[in-house]
Amino acid sequence: MDFKQIQELIKMINKSNIGEVTIEEKGFKLTIKQKEEPAQHVIAAPMHAPMSMPAVAQPQALAAPAAQASGDKKAAEPAADNLITIKSPMIGTFYRSPSPGKPVFVEPGDEVLPGKVVCIIEAMKLFNEIESEVKGRIVKVLVEDASPVEYDQPLFLVEP
Repeated sequence: MDFKQIQELIKMINKSNIGEVTIEEKGFKLTIKQKEEPAQHVIAAPMHAPMSMPAVAQPQALAAPAAQASGDKKAAEPAADNLITIKSPMIGTFYRSPSPGKPVFVEPGDEVLPGKVVCIIEAMKLFNEIESEVKGRIVKVLVEDASPVEYDQPLFLVEP
C-alpha cells in the first residue's frame, strides 16, 4: 500500500461513520481511528503524518513542596496558586530539543504563546510536537530530558 492509497483511505473514513479500520498485508499493518478533536502536525520517522493529540494546559493548585523549605527558593518562585501546568497529552518519551545537540525548545524564564512548541513526546516512533495552549512565562521544567512520561503528567509550570 503506497502513501496515496493511505491518503485516499483516510479521506473515505473521514467522510463515513467508521470509527476504526485495521489493514494488514505482507508485514505491514495500518490502523486508522477517527477522532472528534482537531489533529496537529507530527514529525514522523521516516515520513510526515498528521496524527497528534493537542497539548493540555490546565490550572493546577500546587501544595508547597517540602524541598522549598529554604527562604531563598520561596522568594525566587512566584506563588504556586497562580501557575498553570502544561501536561502530557500521551504516554511516551519526553524530549526538550528537536534532536541531540540542538537547542532546547524552552528554558525557565522564556515567554510562550499559544501554538509555540515546548517539547516533543515520542510515542511508537512518532515524534509529537507539544504546543503551549497558554500565554505566559515558563517557571519550571518538571521532567528530565529523554525521560518516560505518562498521560496527564505535569511537564511545565507556566506563570500567566
